[in-house]
Amino acid sequence: MSVKKILLIEDNQLIRENTAEILELANYRVLVAENGKDGIEAAIRDVPDLIVCDIMMPVLDGYGVLHLLQKNTALRHIPFIFLTAKAERTDMRKAMDMGADDYLTKPFEATELLNSVESRLKKIQLVKMAENKGLEGIEELIQISKGNPSLESLAADRDTMTFRKKHMIYQEGHRPSRLYYIQKGKVKAYKTSEDGKEFIVGLYQEGDFFGHVALLEGGNYKETAAALEDAEVALIPRRDFEELMYSSREIARKFIALLAKNITDMEEQLVRIAYYSLRKKVAHALVTLHHKYKTDIRISRENLATLAGTATESLIRTLGDFKSEQLIEIKEGAIHIVNESKLQNMNL
Repeated sequence: MSVKKILLIEDNQLIRENTAEILELANYRVLVAENGKDGIEAAIRDVPDLIVCDIMMPVLDGYGVLHLLQKNTALRHIPFIFLTAKAERTDMRKAMDMGADDYLTKPFEATELLNSVESRLKKIQLVKMAENKGLEGIEELIQISKGNPSLESLAADRDTMTFRKKHMIYQEGHRPSRLYYIQKGKVKAYKTSEDGKEFIVGLYQEGDFFGHVALLEGGNYKETAAALEDAEVALIPRRDFEELMYSSREIARKFIALLAKNITDMEEQLVRIAYYSLRKKVAHALVTLHHKYKTDIRISRENLATLAGTATESLIRTLGDFKSEQLIEIKEGAIHIVNESKLQNMNL
């Protein structure tokens, strides 16, 4: 097991030396900095596993350190503990609101510091492990945030539903009450124009979360979700999702990143619809589905046309052209990509 690195940022020499000694006796590797500016530079040079930082310092105070860390994608995930003589409730609230993981006031006991450090390192490790376990991992994370290792209470609150092909899961304009996680099958999210035409804004498969945008925005659904095929979907109560978001910075960042990706994907899709030729639209839709599902494409021509942003008749005609050009094969309705490179680099 590798030795954990802790960056200690403290301007008082005596406190800095005593604190570093305590951490070193506990078998941590300690990096030290005398002020916030040096601390940031040290973190960039040798990324630590955790940071302990004073608030009142020359050059750059602790609040400034935390602010700059959170703007750096390589450092923003690091657990952060404030160590300070400022014991007012407003100071503690400000520190936690900024994203600090803990707040210790001087003078402190050695065991208090070590317990805080051990707890934060253990929690970040559990978060990293749980993030790779899909729904089971989310269950673990919720219980971590509650301080309860048992999964019984969560299992009692969560339902799993089966949605048949084309059945609606939620509808545009409705208020969200849960987060959705796909255990099996595929789901599409779409908007409908005034004349009844669909516009697909999201495709989800096993292991994906959806419905999080409305939860994060605090508003109503701006799209409708329906099963592309029979799908088993787990329903995570809104209160559990919100508790997890508020208690875990790592999970909050994960879902904010998903939200940012949704926005980016939508912008790119609008550009494709506005400027791509018909052939390029269809080619891009095929390549996108192939990359997402890693298998032959089994989707209705109507849904494929909606994804490509074209009429069903135009899509079918273009698929026929691609088949004649030996770019794809079609067997029993399934589309097999033969020449992905040419489809991906389609210009006409």
